[in-house]
Amino acid sequence: MKWASALSENSEPRAAAREAVAALRGQIPDGDPDLIAVFASGRTARGFEEACAELSETWPRARPIGCSAHGVIAAGREIEGADGLALAAARLPGVRLHPFAFAPGEQPDGPGPWRALLPDGEPSGIVLLADPLTCDVEALIAGAHAAYPEAVLTGGLASGGQAPGEHRLRAGPHALSGGAAGLLLAGDLEIDSIVAQGCRPVGSPMFVTRAQNNALIELDGRPPAQVLQELFAQASQRDRSLFTHSLFIGLEMREGQSEYGAGDFLVRNIAGLDPESGALVVGGPLRVHQVAQFHLRDRETSAEDLERQLERHARAGRSASGGLMFSCVGRGSGLYGAPDHDSRALARHFGPLPVAGFFGNGEIGPVGGRSFLHAYTSAFALFRSAGA
Repeated sequence: MKWASALSENSEPRAAAREAVAALRGQIPDGDPDLIAVFASGRTARGFEEACAELSETWPRARPIGCSAHGVIAAGREIEGADGLALAAARLPGVRLHPFAFAPGEQPDGPGPWRALLPDGEPSGIVLLADPLTCDVEALIAGAHAAYPEAVLTGGLASGGQAPGEHRLRAGPHALSGGAAGLLLAGDLEIDSIVAQGCRPVGSPMFVTRAQNNALIELDGRPPAQVLQELFAQASQRDRSLFTHSLFIGLEMREGQSEYGAGDFLVRNIAGLDPESGALVVGGPLRVHQVAQFHLRDRETSAEDLERQLERHARAGRSASGGLMFSCVGRGSGLYGAPDHDSRALARHFGPLPVAGFFGNGEIGPVGGRSFLHAYTSAFALFRSAGA
């Protein structure tokens, strides 16, 4: 297995594609790659199809996958809110690639349509790219998991567009301006996924004692707003400022634990507060008796969590040939005050690994053995031959 990545800041799409290909030619010798991951931002993204056409003319046997985005990532660099084209090319011997696409209004209902994509086997991994403005991403993830529960599901949501039809998606021959597209990968392949949620717990774990759908009505028999008032009163000055803009809630993923800490919760947004009842609207379904705990996020916590997750995987001693990176538009220089933060962290632990990706409106990756749609995370998919 051989990977390489390159980055162009040329605003002309075909020229950007040619520049990136020229940088990759010496790294992927002897014919076409099997897979091309391509992501474009700024003015380059407006000609996304032209860039893909240039790549297909250069490497006609390769299967492309990609989307338009607010920013792009490749070759150890992160371009945010500017013109850029990120490209990764991979030669994947013994791996079968199955592109798929679901147009807006044609989203699969349940696992059946997913199973029809690969009726003669089970994929090792799924890369899913979606338009958040025209499809139900949570339902897509649930259907994929039900169809292929053992597959590593990763991906991200296109970004940069303001209205339906402004994003671009590509998978194999499928080109869309909405819906979802991606690849099933089967054969001599393993994918290691790393998801850094970037939050730390505050207060104590509590039981959800009343809830309705995604409305949290009581925690340990009390209105959540009352619990938050007490936490705020006990918090440091630094944490009090985070309560106003970086407050989240973590939901238990595995029942029956006796102790909880960082990484034991699926972190979800708090979408609203009812001032009369003190109930919270949470960005995810709730169940009674589920354990929940409030979380805060800042640059220090986010950086520490990323380092912890990368170190844990690096210590496992598994090799990686290359990968894909999906990072939230809320990270990057806006969070850390400097560019290339997450890419530099990856290089510290895995060396100059060829990676391409983008800054998206959401990230897809497994936590606790099952994939979810995340926000404010960095999700990595690292590829290697089976048994490597």
